[in-house]
Amino acid sequence: MFSPWRLAAGLTILALGALWQAPVWAGQLVRVGAAHFPPYTVRPEQGADTGLLPQLLEALNSLQSDYQFVLVPTSIPRRFRDFQQGRVDMAIFENPKWGWQDIPHVAVDMGLEDAEIFVAQRAPGRDQGYFTDLSGKHLAVFSGYHYAFANFNSDPKYMAEHFNATLTYSHDSNLLMVARGRADIALVTRSYLSDFLVRNADMAGQFLVSERIDQVYHHFALLRPKAPLSGEAFAELLGRLRDSGALLKIFEPYRIEVLPVPAVPQG
Repeated sequence: MFSPWRLAAGLTILALGALWQAPVWAGQLVRVGAAHFPPYTVRPEQGADTGLLPQLLEALNSLQSDYQFVLVPTSIPRRFRDFQQGRVDMAIFENPKWGWQDIPHVAVDMGLEDAEIFVAQRAPGRDQGYFTDLSGKHLAVFSGYHYAFANFNSDPKYMAEHFNATLTYSHDSNLLMVARGRADIALVTRSYLSDFLVRNADMAGQFLVSERIDQVYHHFALLRPKAPLSGEAFAELLGRLRDSGALLKIFEPYRIEVLPVPAVPQG
């Protein structure tokens, strides 16, 4: 015979069982700034759910339960203020020389290296010597980025006046400008060019890629002094991902070098 009391008791047991089985995250929340830096972070205005950074945070979250790493959208110029004001706890894929000199932080060497390279349109008689002298050439660069050839001065006016540079917010646009003869040289990361040519394999023969490197991106994670985790703790987590092969799985397809042993955290 139907019994409402028995039904209620059964539902209560089921609910308690569901609560018992549901994952409970007791770890501390670690907010990671996600500025548009493809292929590392793509389209942060849509939640920063694509790119290498989300893959890295997913691997970190799967590795342990002491910390929960979450993405917080920011921008290239705003990321400094967000960091100082405590809106984010970490900035990843950074370099302490990119405007962070006067901002208190702990730097953790991630043991990852990428490179900024020059790309021109392939043409008869054009060789690597084309990249030796940039004067008189029309450059296509990403607005807000720090380039070694410009002494890391990212001011748009300075770039336009001193290097005849067109500044955009799209590496794809810059490469297409070169392919269509609207710019002489575009600067992109080696990782981005690798991804672009996978998506546009038919264009590979149109580009001359420089052996000259503008700068090597030796990536660091920067933590606020009052971040929920220490530099040593984050370095230890990265070491576990490195030892397991997870870092190589994420970054090798983009020609990002995973170095064997990074340096210790720096204050």
